[in-house]
Amino acid sequence: MSAFRRFLLARAAQSLVVITIVVSLAFVLVHLAPGDPFRTGLDDPAMTEAMRDRLRSQFGYDRPLAEQYVRWVGNVARGNLGWSHSTNRPVFDVLRDRVPSTALLMSVGLGLGLAAGIALGAWQGAHRGTRTERLTSGAALVVLSAPEFLLGLGAVALFGSYWRLFPVGGMVDPAMHEAMAGGARALDVLHHLTLPALTLAVAVAAVVSRYQRSSMIAVLPEDFVRTARGKGANERTVIVAHALRNALGPVITVTGLLLPALVSGAVFVETIFSWPGMGHMMVDAVVERDYPLVVGGVLLTSTLVTIGSMLADILGAVADPRIEQGR
Repeated sequence: MSAFRRFLLARAAQSLVVITIVVSLAFVLVHLAPGDPFRTGLDDPAMTEAMRDRLRSQFGYDRPLAEQYVRWVGNVARGNLGWSHSTNRPVFDVLRDRVPSTALLMSVGLGLGLAAGIALGAWQGAHRGTRTERLTSGAALVVLSAPEFLLGLGAVALFGSYWRLFPVGGMVDPAMHEAMAGGARALDVLHHLTLPALTLAVAVAAVVSRYQRSSMIAVLPEDFVRTARGKGANERTVIVAHALRNALGPVITVTGLLLPALVSGAVFVETIFSWPGMGHMMVDAVVERDYPLVVGGVLLTSTLVTIGSMLADILGAVADPRIEQGR
């Protein structure tokens, strides 16, 4: 078996273990929290305690926790994620409706953040010690110190409430979206997407720029860079075609590490901007003690995060074979 194949198998096994641990912890913690789906989600004077007890028995919540867990695992193995009590729909259907919104937000935020962070970090590395470089590095550190919800609140206050440039809630205009033509609908979504996506992008760019700057500083003194300069290549070609290309390895790795933080950040951003995605759904599910929806959401997000991290490891190993060899 080749070293690269062993590397892939090891990463796949590691990802499976991580998913199992995360989902198991989520299952236990959400069931141990005070309340239940029928105490919080069905708070109706007509709902008697006897009716609640009947519902708990119907869904098996009166059984020992270990038995509930085994039963849940068996259902998941058959493709059944359970029934969402807060939405009265299958969990799979709820997740299917919410994933595209979160995927749009995260992909745009991550893409913009990576592009901006790589460009800024490369520029900082090439202009190390200048006044502008020190100012931009300081600004990046300030953004790194600020949590995503603070960035989101600042965006709402400035661009939404004060300057009124962008909407601060929802994914579309609820009154006009259905009456719009196709192009106008896309622009409506883009208009609502701008603030939440930029909030994530700014946070991502701050992290990426720090790694890219350090990597560029390490690469610029290398022999191949001096050789390119000695052959008469202009400085732009030296930076972009030679130094930057060889300084992307750490950024590929940190992108995989960013995914868990990006998911948690999306929870705050979606809540602040009322974006109808997975994060907003998970907050509502936890409040309503919707056990199946919470655990199903954790299963999906942990799977996507570990797959993304594994892909980043694979890309890093392709870019630098020493990674897969553990050197």
